Amino acid sequence: MAIAKRKAMKARAKKRTKRAAARRARAPSRASSKRRGPQRFTVSHHRDEDFDQGLRPYSAYRDLGIAPATNGMVQAHVIRMTKPFDASEVAIPHYHDVDFQMVYVLKGSFTSEFEGQGVHTFHAGSCWIQPPRIKHTVRGYSDDCELLEIVLPANFATVTLKA
Repeated sequence: MAIAKRKAMKARAKKRTKRAAARRARAPSRASSKRRGPQRFTVSHHRDEDFDQGLRPYSAYRDLGIAPATNGMVQAHVIRMTKPFDASEVAIPHYHDVDFQMVYVLKGSFTSEFEGQGVHTFHAGSCWIQPPRIKHTVRGYSDDCELLEIVLPANFATVTLKA
């Protein structure tokens, strides 16, 4: 009986050690965050004059100041649609070369088609994550559409594909 009990205790200890090692492997490296530099406190208040021409001719972007505060680790901006949806100008297949991309609908609605996932329409309060390099195409948006987009790293490439 005592031998069986000791074996069970050793097995539990071994499992705990494996779980701890797995947690350490998943944890971000302190060394990598030190190389990037410390993050700084930043604040961004809504002001209409802070929206400017961004990546797309049919939208305006308001940079939230997160990239400099995180030394390029994260980009965050609000995207406001400035022109009515025109498929010939907007519906261009593309992907982003990122590690992480999350979009949250602040106002209105937004429709996009994702490779292997089909067409989805998102309304105010909806959120989605686009896995790295997922091909997608904007299929529509409301005139009042505003999105919050968070991307890692801050500097990333958008790759346009042939339709």
